[in-house]
Amino acid sequence: MPTITSGVQYSGIWTMNQVNAAVAAGTWPGLSFLYSWGNNGDGQLGLGSTANKSSPNQVGAITSWLDIGGGSNHSLIVQGNGTLWSFGTGAQGVLGLGNTTSYSSPKQVGALTAWLKVAGGYRFSIATKTDGSLWSWGSNSNGQLGIGNTVYKSSPNQVGALTTWSNIACGTSHTLATKTDGTLWAWGSGNDGQLAQGNTTQYNSPKQVGALTTWANVAGGNNFSIATQTNGTLWTWGFNDDGQLGHGDSGNPAKRSSPTQVGALTNWSTISGGQSFVGATKTDGTLWTWGRGSSGQLGLGNTSNYFSPKQVGALTTWSKVRTGIDYVAAIKSGGTLWTWGEGGNASLGLGNTTSYSSPKQVGASTTWYKTACGPTARHLLALTAT
Repeated sequence: MPTITSGVQYSGIWTMNQVNAAVAAGTWPGLSFLYSWGNNGDGQLGLGSTANKSSPNQVGAITSWLDIGGGSNHSLIVQGNGTLWSFGTGAQGVLGLGNTTSYSSPKQVGALTAWLKVAGGYRFSIATKTDGSLWSWGSNSNGQLGIGNTVYKSSPNQVGALTTWSNIACGTSHTLATKTDGTLWAWGSGNDGQLAQGNTTQYNSPKQVGALTTWANVAGGNNFSIATQTNGTLWTWGFNDDGQLGHGDSGNPAKRSSPTQVGALTNWSTISGGQSFVGATKTDGTLWTWGRGSSGQLGLGNTSNYFSPKQVGALTTWSKVRTGIDYVAAIKSGGTLWTWGEGGNASLGLGNTTSYSSPKQVGASTTWYKTACGPTARHLLALTAT
């Protein structure tokens, strides 16, 4: 990654030490360019049009993007100066711009310069600020905004008054978040047990999942959830129609309303949930998938479903993975980007609309470091250092 210099936009919310720490962690290279491709019917690629793109296209000329989040038909981005931007469908206020208008180019959400992390679900958005507060907006028919009601909001609304929120994730109509104390919280649609409350009840405000204080990363799929703990264990719960929970079974009777550990391993790293499948990496650099494979999204060279984790190839150089509705984007430690699965919406970025059941490299760049999509998304956002 390049060295941060004073000429890079990093804003007052980031000290130089913080920025350099982010660089060392591989989370922000300073010079970061935004690219998008795939389905663009609502302008969610941010390119000023609604035409699908089958290859990566740069979004604007800004070179200091910090975080990205992809919803079903909308996109969220945070600049290094702490400003928040959105584009795509404006249905039910999902862009946070105070209206329901769709935009095909990035529009700034308010004037604040304290935004940090973003995530998107089906027509709703979640974000944190640098002070640890949590905010939400958009569709709320299932209480997924966590604000105590089911009324949609077209502008950001704070979720409670706490300033201890850490990691955030969206399912289709539910939300997951951890706090700095290691607790896990869930809210929104619970019809398939995806809130891990031991029931199928909908909750309009955050509910703590058990009493553990060792939760680390979280991810949401379509009516199911995934999480890791600080000890490297992997846990899933919710709907299990295609074996996406990874416990060797499938079907409605096999769904779970409480966290259940996947195997006994303690080396799970990054996790991501698609519509009915999961992608995950381990600390040894291996990549694993399971669940529905009908579009080749498991990367195993076929279209079969698998009810337990299966290793994708034999490589030990995978670092990050993100899943869309039926496709996958994964980054290797060398900075190359690979995609596979359903290509009909040009979501693979390979210059065509072909589906692939094994990983294919996107271009020749070796500086990709972050991707974003969602369990109901057919487009992809990605950041690169060049």
